[in-house]
Amino acid sequence: MRVLLSGSSGLIGSELARVLGTAGHEVVRLVRAEPMPGPSRMVWDPAHGWLDAPRLEAFDAVVHLAGESVAEPPWTAEKKARIQDSRVASTRLLAETLARLERKPAVFACASAIGYYGHRGNEELDETSPPGKGFLADVCRQWEGATQRAAAAGIRVVKMRFGLVLSQRGGVFARTLPIFRRGLGGRLGSGQQYVSWIVLDDVVAAIGRILSDNSLDGPINVVSPNPVTNLELTRTTAGLLHRPAVLPVPAFLLRLMLGKMADELILASQRVYPRRLQAAGHAFAYPELEPAIRRLLEAG
Repeated sequence: MRVLLSGSSGLIGSELARVLGTAGHEVVRLVRAEPMPGPSRMVWDPAHGWLDAPRLEAFDAVVHLAGESVAEPPWTAEKKARIQDSRVASTRLLAETLARLERKPAVFACASAIGYYGHRGNEELDETSPPGKGFLADVCRQWEGATQRAAAAGIRVVKMRFGLVLSQRGGVFARTLPIFRRGLGGRLGSGQQYVSWIVLDDVVAAIGRILSDNSLDGPINVVSPNPVTNLELTRTTAGLLHRPAVLPVPAFLLRLMLGKMADELILASQRVYPRRLQAAGHAFAYPELEPAIRRLLEAG
């Protein structure tokens, strides 16, 4: 396939580009700034609504992963506006441009997140579950809604709801691992909130399945089939490192440091299952937490 990829410098995008290239697919990176544009790169300006539409005619698939990081505090009004605008405006620009093409791609796979479900306690969630409440749930709902024009034009649209991606190369796990190595890890808040996780290798494999399987469209939860509580995640990580995990961070302190971001990113409970991928017969390389983290530690 010939694949157009935005967000190619991010954790997921960089690995996806490598794996697709190794498998023989041609990957063209959609970037905001490029000193020397060439056949392997396209420049766009989603903030100003600019995209070179004629060059989009030749793609079999478009994977849209770009967006302002939600994990960098503080969530000021300006930061929240960037989080929303970087996702909704860019997705709408792509969807509307793809819809007007003479030769449309077969599939438009757009990132979303399990933040769509909001804080749901112990409730078991799948792709049929309604959206939750809160800033991230609102962003995800608008983000996914921005793909509508592409779907109406007959393009197979997939909304990939990513959970917590575990990797040594970046993201939350990589940033907190040094804390655990020093024996300073501990549960966050009560530790009873559910964490829906997935390792990076399984994320990339799931995207590969999404691109090739015509039966997959609409929302797809890209998470392990075995969500765990924050306490389980903490104990497993510390245990595999042979370190204690006895320094909890109280919820009030998280809120004091991070404000509303703490409630929506750290303390929210989202027990999410990948029912659509499972129904399609997709196999996860690391469905269980302990072997997954053990493999990450060995690889690191």
